[in-house]
Amino acid sequence: MAATELEELLGFLSSPSPNLKQAALEIVRGLTGSDEGIASLAAAPRALALQPLTSLLRDPTPGLASSAADSLVNLSQNPSIAEGLVSLGTILVAMDLVYKNGVDPGLASRLVMLLANLTQIDSGATALLQIGDDKMEGLYVSKLVRSFCRSSSSEAKEDIFEHVSLVLVNISKLEAGRRILLDPKRGLLKQIVRQFDSSSLLRKKGVAGTIRNCCFEADNQLQNLLLISEFLWPALLLPVAGNKVYSQEDTSKMPLEIGNALSHDREPVDDPEIRVQALEAIYLITLQEAGRRALWSVNGPRILQVGYEDEEDPRVMEAYESIGSLLVGNPDTEESATQNVKNN
Repeated sequence: MAATELEELLGFLSSPSPNLKQAALEIVRGLTGSDEGIASLAAAPRALALQPLTSLLRDPTPGLASSAADSLVNLSQNPSIAEGLVSLGTILVAMDLVYKNGVDPGLASRLVMLLANLTQIDSGATALLQIGDDKMEGLYVSKLVRSFCRSSSSEAKEDIFEHVSLVLVNISKLEAGRRILLDPKRGLLKQIVRQFDSSSLLRKKGVAGTIRNCCFEADNQLQNLLLISEFLWPALLLPVAGNKVYSQEDTSKMPLEIGNALSHDREPVDDPEIRVQALEAIYLITLQEAGRRALWSVNGPRILQVGYEDEEDPRVMEAYESIGSLLVGNPDTEESATQNVKNN
């Protein structure tokens, strides 16, 4: 499509006629389904393409907002387009609409997917975190976490907030995002970690990735991580515990939740990426002496030993070995760890 033809088409997105807008939008949505189409739209002026598409998210005409959202989800996979959308305030628009009374669930789900794409770039993650606004900082994230944790029922026809898992991974790549998630007064990471029990693989992978990213702060926020150890250790250790049923001798040295789970046959975590993420998080924690003591206090080294024996994936085995080298090189004994727990 020639540039002049495309600009003429895009002009119809702002037409007062719903029929003309609908027809133009369907063509634009089709263009966003190919790399060539996305490239042509990326070259178009923002005022002709991105601005009207963002405005159409608020259009009351049935189907128009959802078609616009579909187009923006496809377009926002392109980093330069994502930058343009962030600068146009699309994150604010999406958040307003997700929480608008009576919003169509299908539209809300698409908007959360749009947020997941936009937060892949630093400017988008910063905008969602509301960095620079002391009164509002973290408000959007708190709302999304609350919705993410309340909407996980398997009875729901559509998991509207499932893609919040990707948003959380994206924002936790930034130091500011990790600071907000680890703030004990907000209690966000504690809520997120408990979603690891979800039957949704996307949710589980998002939770694992978010925990792993937050553990990069273990050198100065270890205490805040260990404040939620009741939920953190099961989320990190159960996926890498292997397939064996553990002996009573082993489980008696573990917290009840972990010991009970490992005393019976269980569903393995088949996704190697989740196992790698969990092991990398454990590694980051055990870089700290207090983290190693905490791992010993839940009989973690024994769990890692058994899990390693069952592992076949080379990447996962390498992640086990990294922790093993660390534990051997810094031999905090089980006895000293137990003594430390008693002293506390």
